[in-house]
Order: sequence, then structure tokens, then C-alpha cells
Amino acid sequence: MKIISFGITKDITGSLFMDLDMGEKPISIAAFKELLFKKYPALMDLKTLSFAVNNAYTNEDTIVNNQDELALIPPVSGG
Repeated sequence: MKIISFGITKDITGSLFMDLDMGEKPISIAAFKELLFKKYPALMDLKTLSFAVNNAYTNEDTIVNNQDELALIPPVSGG
């Protein structure tokens, strides 16, 4: 699975792009989030963390697999 980290998530993971092999079994965003937090505990400190799969915002019930592109979207502010 190709992971793209934006903003502060890039600083936490240390990379804009990552490739993770999630195996053949699809996984929910909720389960992926648990694995991600174990590997990068500082992500839990973010007020919010959104996910996009294949360029579309998603929720924790969405199922992803190795062929998907997943973006980590931190809290944003604007004016």
C-alpha cells in the first residue's frame, strides 16, 4: 500500500511517501489506524487525523488493500 503523509504527519513518520505491505487480506481503516499508532505513537497526539483512499475522503469502516493509495491528512487551519 502506498502511504502519503501530509503536513505534521510527514514530520512524524519521517517521510512523504511510504510503501507498506499489508499482506493479501484487506483491512479496515480502523485496524490500519491501530497499526499506524503502534508504529508512530506521536500520531495519537494529533487533534484529528483524516484518511483519504484513492483520492477520496473515507471513514474508519472503509476496507483497504495493498493496491490502494492512502493519504494521512492532519488537522488543517486556514483563513
